[in-house]
Amino acid sequence: MQTRPFCVLLLPVVLAGGCAGSASEQARANKSGEQTASAATQATAQTAVPAPAVAAAEPARPAAPAAAALPAVPAPGTTVRVGGDASAAIRQEGDNYFFGSASITTPLPAGYPAPTPPGAIDMKTYPSVRRAQISGSVTPDLGMNVGFFPLFNHIKRREIAMTSPVEMDYTGMSNSGDNPDGWTMAFLYRTPELGDVGADERDERVKVLDTQPVTVLAIGLQGFYRVGRIRDGVAALEKWLADNPQWEAAGDARAFYYNGPEKRNRDKWAEAQLPIRPRATPAASGTGPSGAAPVTAAR
Repeated sequence: MQTRPFCVLLLPVVLAGGCAGSASEQARANKSGEQTASAATQATAQTAVPAPAVAAAEPARPAAPAAAALPAVPAPGTTVRVGGDASAAIRQEGDNYFFGSASITTPLPAGYPAPTPPGAIDMKTYPSVRRAQISGSVTPDLGMNVGFFPLFNHIKRREIAMTSPVEMDYTGMSNSGDNPDGWTMAFLYRTPELGDVGADERDERVKVLDTQPVTVLAIGLQGFYRVGRIRDGVAALEKWLADNPQWEAAGDARAFYYNGPEKRNRDKWAEAQLPIRPRATPAASGTGPSGAAPVTAAR
């Protein structure tokens, strides 16, 4: 039986017509295949479809800047600078505070945040404090004198040292120039253990109670103590709230008076404050105050 030669499975052989039976035939087939392959390669090169052009990738667009983050509600006893003079810094030495010609040399209640320097606007949270208070409706500037002596006699009877500040809460204060509807004046206990809550044993006008923690917007002030100066400070705080609608007022205005009569009027340190809270549904136009940062007193 005749044996067929081995077929080489290469493209030139297939294009030449299959297997060859002899060496000469195989050589002719190989030569013919090479010529055919060359022609095929040239034809392929002539008819090759160019690859589609690839468009240059569009440069990545920078991400939109994130909205400024709202400062978190400060923890009790802490402060965040949110406006006014951002560079204003107080100096603390023990329980005393200094800013220019202004100073506070009477201790604050335990856990109270540092005072706000004149010209700065801070957000801060006050812890609960025990305080003796008296209320009235006469002109607030006169009320500071009317309320002082009943409160002073109260702490004297209980042998409680004076603290700073004297707090004044104003009911119904407005920018119209009219006097508030009423006021409450308070002396603060440094710690709750110094006396019991309830009415004073000799003067029922004086009540001792524990306040609730409160977050406030505060502006530092310097100069003669009068309700008009506090009203101007409250107007600046209301403007801040208008510019930062994520926050809203949550109570009546109040004032902190840090100095007694021994201090020159021009050097007296005070604060105007508004209790605030985050607004439940922020206004669409608002963004959080930028650059808000914790504030610490220089020691």
